[in-house]
Amino acid sequence: MNELSYMQLGGTLFIPASHKRLESVVCEGKYPELRSVVIDFEDALDESDFDSAMFKIDLILKRITKSRLFIFIRAKNCEHLKELLTLQNITNINGFVLAKFSLLNAETYLDLLEDTKYLIMPSIEGNELFNHQKLHELKEIIITNRDKVLLVRFGLEDMLRLLRMRRGCDMSIFDISATATVIGNFIATFKSAGFGVSGGVYPCHTDKEGFIKDAKRDMKEGLFTKTIIHPSQIAIINELYKVDKDEYEEAVEILNSKKKVFSINGKMAESLTMSSHSQELTVRAEIYGVNNEKNI
Repeated sequence: MNELSYMQLGGTLFIPASHKRLESVVCEGKYPELRSVVIDFEDALDESDFDSAMFKIDLILKRITKSRLFIFIRAKNCEHLKELLTLQNITNINGFVLAKFSLLNAETYLDLLEDTKYLIMPSIEGNELFNHQKLHELKEIIITNRDKVLLVRFGLEDMLRLLRMRRGCDMSIFDISATATVIGNFIATFKSAGFGVSGGVYPCHTDKEGFIKDAKRDMKEGLFTKTIIHPSQIAIINELYKVDKDEYEEAVEILNSKKKVFSINGKMAESLTMSSHSQELTVRAEIYGVNNEKNI
């Protein structure tokens, strides 16, 4: 297990547990620039492939060695998580994505992990997304396990399914009033409680420009780390996550200034209120670097 900040995840590649190249991705460094991977036993896995995938994961766990790749498994449900925890080499992974995390299963999920050190990413994908009170209740449950929670995820495609909607490649999820309202409330609920929130999937994996636009909008809205579904998106997200030189210099100035309020680059700066954002920028710069040129 590794000490890990959610900002280190970069683009998190979700790959079906039945994928023929899973072992080369997880164990052989097929994508050297990839920072994190989720082995998916849930939406991306056909039921008929479940048993063979479990057999494969048992073999893969034995081959995992310490590397810069952070490895998570997306458990199908509580019973599946219980089964995974019995595997001999399961401690070789960093943690779990808890699929369909809800008021009905949250306590069970967390009880199973109570005496472990695994990092977890609860993924809220059901009707709680649309109910402020239920979302608040989930937040209070998650807070009790703050030391284990790496970040909180929302099911973007699940949200669209429940709304009986589908977006096009040229549409931002924040341009649709219903989804923008739901995600905005989600971000406010969890980020105000100190949790990172991951950006959702961009489904048009052959559209580079659309992906760049989508990832930039995520960052503008306060989302960081992003679900990716194709290896072509790895290098793009790593480049996008570099910090603009001017932003970095402003962040350093805010953190180092002894003045409470001052002017920098024609803008007002308040060292107290802007320090948390500035700290995140400097951490990002340490991980991804500073971009001295115009962003892609």
